[in-house]
Amino acid sequence: MVATENWVFLVYQLPREPSTPRISVWRKLKRMGVAQLGDGLVALPYDASTKERLEWVAHQVTESGGEATIWITTPTVRGFGRSLARRLADERAAEYREIIEHVEAGRTEEPRERVRALRRLRAEYRRIERRDHFPPPEKGAAQGALERLAATLEPETIV
Repeated sequence: MVATENWVFLVYQLPREPSTPRISVWRKLKRMGVAQLGDGLVALPYDASTKERLEWVAHQVTESGGEATIWITTPTVRGFGRSLARRLADERAAEYREIIEHVEAGRTEEPRERVRALRRLRAEYRRIERRDHFPPPEKGAAQGALERLAATLEPETIV
């Protein structure tokens, strides 16, 4: 895992009521795979894409009556970036392990159920992959497990 030196931080605050905008922002941030550093403070490794995605969330926050700002920063505390990257990788690793567990559990199902499970697990794998900024070894293991499950099915049933 290669850690990044630069991070993009979103600092935001939303009114307590109504709660719908807060929930919407939280869900978007969760789908992005942010590191939650504190209440209203999240981080992603810096690149043009992560900056743009957090800018969109910041816009949503301000449109909902809140305050938001984006910071691009290099941590001055030695090892903080590596620690943050490790934390994000560990979170994704746990999600990939869940896929592997579900694949193993589904291997004994009837073909029709295995097809459904394969489709569902592939979709989940893609969702995890979109928020996987520091791919752990479990990513390859999950991909291999999905391939092995697919190999147990007739090709025409997988489509």
